[in-house]
Amino acid sequence: MVRSLWTAASGMRAEQVSMDTLSNNIANVNTTGYKAQDTQFKSLLYQTLQEKTTTANGDPKPTEAQVGLGTRVASLKANFAPGAQLASNNKMALFISNTVTASFFAVSGQDGETYYTRDGNLGWTLDNTGARILTNSSGNPILSTTGQRITLPAGAGADGATVGQDGSVAYRNAEGVTVPTGQTIGLFQFANPVGLAKVSNNLYEATDASGAAINEATTNLAVTRSSIAQGYLEGSNVNIADEMVTMIITQRAYELNSKAITTSDSMLDTANNLKR
Repeated sequence: MVRSLWTAASGMRAEQVSMDTLSNNIANVNTTGYKAQDTQFKSLLYQTLQEKTTTANGDPKPTEAQVGLGTRVASLKANFAPGAQLASNNKMALFISNTVTASFFAVSGQDGETYYTRDGNLGWTLDNTGARILTNSSGNPILSTTGQRITLPAGAGADGATVGQDGSVAYRNAEGVTVPTGQTIGLFQFANPVGLAKVSNNLYEATDASGAAINEATTNLAVTRSSIAQGYLEGSNVNIADEMVTMIITQRAYELNSKAITTSDSMLDTANNLKR
């Protein structure tokens, strides 16, 4: 009976994590480039109540009697399906298009490490030297295919800056002529993007599980290269209808586990009162 209490409690804990994940998905329904997460469960150890044996008549009994001890969260798996392509008033809004896999912009963090993002809500910012650099919405520099900051020449205005489908950056000079800067926005892929570690501000960090970043511009691997659409952002891929259905299922599972605890407690109370 005590086994059932702990088993049901493990189910309640796991469903609570699932509800936390659903809440985070719904909270980020309007976050640019956000990828919804799914909660994956796995069973705990099984306790053997009876080994393989024979019946009273000597017939073989090839199966064991085992009872499960509950569940736990195995992982929180991100869904990297592309979000909707949304028009933006930001001239430096960039949408990454790749029908095969997920590609990412590279971002230089404040700690000097390189992070990756799908958030293309970019803009031009003046650094402490007065240079105009391309940054994400948090002010962190976007990196080129060579791992360098992307800058505009002194005196070049940000209004005329353009980005080609291949990520090449250009600006409009005083005569109104579009001049290439010779820089290209870096796009990177991963062998296993689900293995990326999530950090704040829409950033991801490469891990052993994700593999090293694959630079689309320099790799010799047979990767499907991405294209960039200027003036568009990638919306969140959270589907509210799916999240609400999953939330109802999670709530019912939580209630059932709670009911199992209540029932086990009632059975224990009955057993304790047998002598009275």
